[in-house]
This record gives sequence, structure tokens and C-alpha cells, in this order.
Amino acid sequence: MPSQPAVLAEAADALWNAGRTGNYIQPLRVSYPELDAADAYAIQRMNTERRLAEGRRVVGCKIGLTARAVQAQLGVDQPDFGVLFDDMSFGDAEPIPMQKLQQPKVEAEIAFVLGRDLDMGNPGHADVIKAVDHVLPAIEIVGSRIAGWDIRFVDTVADNASSGAFVLGGSPRLLRELDLRLCGMVMNRRGEPVSVGAGAACLGNPINAVVWLARTMAALGQPLRAGDLVLSGALGPMVPVAPGDVFETHINGLGGVKAVFEAAAAAKECK
Repeated sequence: MPSQPAVLAEAADALWNAGRTGNYIQPLRVSYPELDAADAYAIQRMNTERRLAEGRRVVGCKIGLTARAVQAQLGVDQPDFGVLFDDMSFGDAEPIPMQKLQQPKVEAEIAFVLGRDLDMGNPGHADVIKAVDHVLPAIEIVGSRIAGWDIRFVDTVADNASSGAFVLGGSPRLLRELDLRLCGMVMNRRGEPVSVGAGAACLGNPINAVVWLARTMAALGQPLRAGDLVLSGALGPMVPVAPGDVFETHINGLGGVKAVFEAAAAAKECK
């Protein structure tokens, strides 16, 4: 049974204020044990509307929980999704202010950019493959407004799928040039490997994740559109970020992308 609107609004306010102040909150599942998945997405939508009202622009979606082991850990059998906004985007090797982030961690992903709408009922793999204009290497910077990353499914969904920011590589590739399942990935922190994986870690193939999202959004009456960006899910373990860190990811066939985080002193000076 859906929770009362006042409860949802209170939970949305708590996440919103935590993101603005850096005073992170206890898990929503503890504060509001009655919340279910539908409630969590309703809370996410409330804060999406707030961001839109502030003048931000939706540029696509991110997919989370694409690793089977993480799904099992959180007790779910499917991924989740969040909304990407224009002010989350950073260019390859562009300095990223730490004060824009909340408990940041990084993970390597394959980004899809659509060239066609996916507004048909129940989009399939062939529909998605035809709709993809190009793919790019990406580093997603996840974040959490929940203290200590103490999250379960309801917590992360309500918190916009634990989104933060993202960095896109600058060399687009055509889908037909790649076997995404076999694309190996290595992420280095200042030359030291800290995360390795492959396309198969993302629901067996990142295309499977995009199909799941396309079907989910079509069923919600919010189909993916031409020009949308989709971050398809992690290819390897996420890694915590410290001020001054530099991460470089290489994905076979796709090339590289670098995330550069400002040192603490530089971030303070920008305030």
C-alpha cells in the first residue's frame, strides 16, 4: 500500500537537505520502514521536479544495480534507474570540484547515446541496437546522501539511484564495431590498477541493461528519446574518491577517459 503523501514529501525533503548541506541522514528504510519500491521512485520524482524547477535539464538516465552480486546483496532481482541532469556532466580530464559531490565513488561504464526514439511498446534488443547512435567510455561518480553508504534498494532508488556526476570520453564509437560483452576494462588511480572488469559484468552485456531501461521507461509512459544519454552500469567494482585523485579508465575498443578531482584546498577556494 503506498505511503501517505506527507511521508513521501518528508523523505524527499530529508534527501534534498542532505545533498545541500552535507549533513547525511540515516537510511530511509530506518526512518520510514513502511516505504516500498513504488514509494522510493515517487520520492525520486519529487526531487527531480525540484531540480527541473531550478532550471536544470534532463539529459538521460543511469542504470544501477546491474551486477548480480550487488542485486543479491540488496535483495532484489532487477536493476534500478535514476535521472541524469546537465550539471552532472564533466569533460574528459576536466577538474571536478569536490564540494559538488557527496561521499563520492567512481565506477567505469559504457555510455550509450541514442539516435532514435524508443517509444514503441516493449522495446527489444533489435530496437535498442538500431536506436543507438554511438557509445563512449565513461566514469560515473556515484554519491550518497545516506550516511556511510548504508543503503538498500529503497534508499538508493529514492536517492536518484545514488547519482552524483559523470565524465564522458571524447571518442565516440559505433556499436557495430564492438562486442560489448567482451570489452575489458581497467581503471587506474595515478597509474595503479584499482578496478578491473568487462562488459559481461553488466547484466551479461551492457545492451541487456539498456533494453531493461527502455522497457521500464516505455511502461512508465516516459520512453527514451533520440539524444538521450544512458549510463549502462558498472563494469567493475566502485572505488572511493579522495581529494586530488586522478582516475583513468581504458575500455578495449572504446579508448580511455580520465576523471580529475580537485584537491581539498582548491575545492575550498572555489566556494
